[in-house]
Amino acid sequence: MHALMRQSAAHVRANSHFIHISTSKAPSIKETGLYGYNHLKTPKGFQRFVDDAIERSEELVNYIAGMPSSPEIIRAMDEISDTVCSVIDSAELCRHTHPDREFVDEASKAGLRINEFLHYLNTNHSIYKAVIKAEKDSSLTHEAQRAARFLRMDLEKGGIHLCPEKLDRANELSIDIIQLCREYNKNIITDPGHVDIFPASKIPKKMHHFVSPIYRNIPGASKESLGSRDNIKEKGFRIATEPSTLQGLLQCLPDAGVRKMAYVQGNSVPHANLEVLDKLIATRHEFAQLMGYKSYAEFSLHSTMAASPEVVLSFLLEMSKVVRPKADQEFEAIRDFKREKSGEPSGELEPWDEAYFTWLMKSATYKLDSSIIASYFPLPQCIEGLKILVESLFGVTFHRVPLAPGESWHPDVLKIVLHHPTEGDLGYLYLDLKSRKGKHPICAHFAIRGGRRVSETEYQLPEYQHFSGTRVVLDFAETPSNLFESYAWDYRVLKTFAKHYSTGDVIPKELVESMVGAKKMFAATELQRQIFYALVDQTLFGEQTSTGRDTMAIVADLKRQHTSWTHVEGTHWHTRFSHLTNYGAGYYSYLYAKCFATTIWQRICQEDPLSLDTGLALRTKFLQHGGAKDPADILNDLVGSGILRNCSGGIIPDITSLCEEMELKKR
Repeated sequence: MHALMRQSAAHVRANSHFIHISTSKAPSIKETGLYGYNHLKTPKGFQRFVDDAIERSEELVNYIAGMPSSPEIIRAMDEISDTVCSVIDSAELCRHTHPDREFVDEASKAGLRINEFLHYLNTNHSIYKAVIKAEKDSSLTHEAQRAARFLRMDLEKGGIHLCPEKLDRANELSIDIIQLCREYNKNIITDPGHVDIFPASKIPKKMHHFVSPIYRNIPGASKESLGSRDNIKEKGFRIATEPSTLQGLLQCLPDAGVRKMAYVQGNSVPHANLEVLDKLIATRHEFAQLMGYKSYAEFSLHSTMAASPEVVLSFLLEMSKVVRPKADQEFEAIRDFKREKSGEPSGELEPWDEAYFTWLMKSATYKLDSSIIASYFPLPQCIEGLKILVESLFGVTFHRVPLAPGESWHPDVLKIVLHHPTEGDLGYLYLDLKSRKGKHPICAHFAIRGGRRVSETEYQLPEYQHFSGTRVVLDFAETPSNLFESYAWDYRVLKTFAKHYSTGDVIPKELVESMVGAKKMFAATELQRQIFYALVDQTLFGEQTSTGRDTMAIVADLKRQHTSWTHVEGTHWHTRFSHLTNYGAGYYSYLYAKCFATTIWQRICQEDPLSLDTGLALRTKFLQHGGAKDPADILNDLVGSGILRNCSGGIIPDITSLCEEMELKKR
């Protein structure tokens, strides 16, 4: 709903660490505030931050209303976008990571206030008329014309073209959607679920640091029969079933009954989100219909590469058919392994068995030991790997710089500068890589300030901020991160930095080959799961029936149709699938990115991944454009033909490279 914010919030990835990216100018070493903003020296500074952003934005709105030249309209609009996004992005990062509750609360208030102001901006007809004027000006540069077009489309996404009554309702719905998304995500954090396991012997000793000891009275026992009071207590363990630990626990629990309890509980919370999700679906649907669309999915996708839900579904159904035979083979292999290990020739394979037996199979086949693997990846060496990567590919130095007093939110945070020998400083990274209580548990990238041209002589690192960095169409945004995952599995890259924490020995090639083999061992099952997730997302936000729909039944049906696994009745894992809020109807974009990235890797990077020529192609033809260039043009310019396919008015990835990598047969 934020017309002046193109993808300004986090791109969330389901891993275990955070990387926070800032492209602001380096603050001096004198005392400053959070992220280098002087306003944020105290929690209450967020109030002033919002006040100043609103005041400056209103000045710019008045300037735009006077109908200056088209370039000045776009420049002023971009400054408004930069001003409000600086507050929103800072508040979002603070909400998710700051250990001080007062900072978190003030950031939350700031986010709500600036979002309310955005609704005013997005319904301002003076802005709308000015943007339309600029869009029609053929003398603008191509990038400025593109900015004008996207600004106009984004304003219309807020309903500015509607009659006053409908616009008022659209604003109400927009605020409701924001609040429902926050409630949904808050419930995930506050209600992770738990199971109590007795006796304590059911939990292996190597897992005791994951669980908490608890005690209960022995049923039927009395103090008289058992002696002292202490003797009537039985020790057990409480297992928290939050998403970040559940998968790891399921890998290591040998007791099937305990695995089942943990799986069922972890996939049955938070129950409150069933109602919240129903409300979110209904509210988004009403909003979309108000905008003239049949569904929220259609509303959300009309400006993406895919262009429509029909195109997305055709892509997902094709992928589902292609992956099914190999996923079925993998399922049968896991089932047979379980039967052999358990001594039950007719035993069934249950969903809570997957993590445990696939890990056993990988370990047995490739003789993997997670502690040995970890010994080659201490955090300092991983940061060294990033340094080597950017220097080798882009000729850019990568080194730590001191944080000014007040700039950081936690002692663990590192600040990194990226410097080019001829271009100067390109940007800065804040790295907050360690888990801690109260910190959002999944990986994300937060933009704090995007690059933009401030004047003829001054530049805020790096294009129009409206197109800076990850501010691109949704189904293109995850392509770079997927591409660089291939770097993380290539021995030629790993050997440059993956060294034993105590001996300094380079990671053995045989170990990397085993890691890669284990990764590929059940790759079809994992791909099938991602397709299933994307289908759930599309279906929930697709066309609605007049009587409403049971989301639990929808999810169960899709799992039966599109995966090899059974559904456990009564469970509802989707109520803590946070992508339904921040990627509503857009989860398929991860699969788009996987296909694009695989083709780019094979065609551009695989032969010589660390060469400057490879880096030059990636930077100049791919990364540097942000959202300033059409993604189809970017991909075709980088790779040539064979990375995209036209489909019913939209664009889908060519799946050939992915099928080759995963040894799938195209149909």
